[in-house]
Amino acid sequence: MIDPRAEAVAEVLARLPLGAFRGRSLGRDWLVVRSVFAGGASEKLVARGLDGTGYVSLNLYRLAAGARLKPCEMPAETVARFVADLEVAGADPAPDQ
Repeated sequence: MIDPRAEAVAEVLARLPLGAFRGRSLGRDWLVVRSVFAGGASEKLVARGLDGTGYVSLNLYRLAAGARLKPCEMPAETVARFVADLEVAGADPAPDQ
């Protein structure tokens, strides 16, 4: 069964840079680290609030049957909302269409 939430998170993660970067989500600034493993079949995202509070962590598995989202000790809705709102600091805005 395809999980639309996991698929949406997978789409956003694919557009994020690898390694460490600063970002903004849910009205706060974050230090984010995105790592890819197993040739892209597995990803990990960890974010820490730059104000010393806030932590988000997730694993995403890209399987033949669809993406599987595995948050680390927090609700899937929390990580999905965080990722959906995440903007890379200093990134060029998308061109107008």
